[in-house]
Amino acid sequence: MLRSKGTGRGAGGTNHAVQAANREIPRIMAKKREKRKLWAGVDIGGTKIQVSLFDDDLKRVGMGRCKTRGLAGFPQVFQRIIALIVEVLDEKDIPRSALAGIGAGCPGPLDLDRGIIREAPNLGWKNIRIKALFEKEFKRPAFILNDVDAGVFGEYRFGAARGAHCAVGIFPGTGVGGGCVYEGKILRGRTGSCMEIGHIPLLPGGPRSGAGLHGTLESLTGRLAVASTAAAAAFRGDAPRLHDDVGFDVGKIRSKAIAEAIRKGDKEVEEIVREAARWLGAGISVAVHMLAPDIVVLGGGFVGAMPGIWIEESRRAAEERLLPSFRKIFKIRIAELGDDATAAGAAAWARLMVEK
Repeated sequence: MLRSKGTGRGAGGTNHAVQAANREIPRIMAKKREKRKLWAGVDIGGTKIQVSLFDDDLKRVGMGRCKTRGLAGFPQVFQRIIALIVEVLDEKDIPRSALAGIGAGCPGPLDLDRGIIREAPNLGWKNIRIKALFEKEFKRPAFILNDVDAGVFGEYRFGAARGAHCAVGIFPGTGVGGGCVYEGKILRGRTGSCMEIGHIPLLPGGPRSGAGLHGTLESLTGRLAVASTAAAAAFRGDAPRLHDDVGFDVGKIRSKAIAEAIRKGDKEVEEIVREAARWLGAGISVAVHMLAPDIVVLGGGFVGAMPGIWIEESRRAAEERLLPSFRKIFKIRIAELGDDATAAGAAAWARLMVEK
């Protein structure tokens, strides 16, 4: 707040000027807020939604989360996304007009040009025109990308894959997602996303995945596959620590519970995770033979809860399956951005698309 130091004949005029200037300050600050360029990154995950707001230097200025509840249907989920974006803006006293663009990391195969979620098997969604819905609601350009593509792009820009010529990301979770950034661009098909590495077949006649395919990377190394096998071990009495902590309810056997059981000495649970990591190594070997990445990023809470096991076993299993000339060309790294990767990558991608 401005204050006058004047006295005498000229003081009255000075005070009026100061008062006028003080009245202008809120208006000037409001205009500055409106002129800010801000980018919204949305992470639509299987269990949670995260909205992060970034300034034009891609520094985060706000964030919010809520549960996905995808099986309730997409219309309800989208209303929660809108409410969450508005909530984050309101918390920072930022008008909608400050948004320059929206990037959304979405599950499943996508039609990138038309902004459609073709199918999200683990959420039960098909043919969702999400880009148009965002643009109708916020009157700003919106861009969609596969959620793992967004996460890998986030790691490429800000995290474990900074400076990589070719970065491949694999994120085991509810499913197993994959993405690739090649020479600064997300690898994609002519109209749709690609790198659906979770659906590559590895074991003929193997267990069935959520997408209805047998013996895929997802059905062998995803968290649900590990939790189901661990639940059976707990039921048999082969995983007493896990049984004591959470019983044998698959829904309760999450990443932290599995890691804690291993820490307490459940050798059977540890071997189940190591076996899953070896299958992940088989998937990595396919990606290395096809793309020759210099960095392979492993991400997600499942990997983050037991990083040593995942890196050790997946590296060994990958090298066993690789041609000698490919064995030392890549490094496996744990993702650095955690839950922020997808939202950060989506916002950075939106900025790149608007300003290119």
